[in-house]
Amino acid sequence: MTREAYQAQVYLAYASWAEVEGFPGIAAFLYKHMHEEREHMFNFLKFINGRGGKCQIQAIDAPSGDPKDMNDCLQRTLQQEIDNSLCIDAIVNLAHEEKDWATFNFAQWFVREQIEEETLVNNLIDKFGLAAQQPDHANLYALDRDMTSAPQEIAIPRDEKV
Repeated sequence: MTREAYQAQVYLAYASWAEVEGFPGIAAFLYKHMHEEREHMFNFLKFINGRGGKCQIQAIDAPSGDPKDMNDCLQRTLQQEIDNSLCIDAIVNLAHEEKDWATFNFAQWFVREQIEEETLVNNLIDKFGLAAQQPDHANLYALDRDMTSAPQEIAIPRDEKV
């Protein structure tokens, strides 16, 4: 739960940075993602409390310093998602070892979510890379504008019907 709260803080920090740096569309995308991470945090809290536990609310670490540029921001965002995936994997592995099938089942949603999150950020990095290659940076403006209304979810290959 605290990890998801930290994820929300990172998205909040990066969104604020992007907004100040003149990328309001990417900032809007990151702000939306911050809200999603807070929902994930709440899902963990409700699961723990609902299964007879008591969620311990802990301090949230501050995100690392500001990114040096947009590429750094996106690369850091991807690394955060990869690190989060590793934490989810640890929960799944422990639940399996302990034969805690309720937690194992609960965590499966997060496994799928992390596949989606990593894919979403990788796709954004690819689009940014293509847009940044143009010498006049006109494509960066278009990318930023498009990110304002970009979806927060994507279809992952295993879900697509052939």
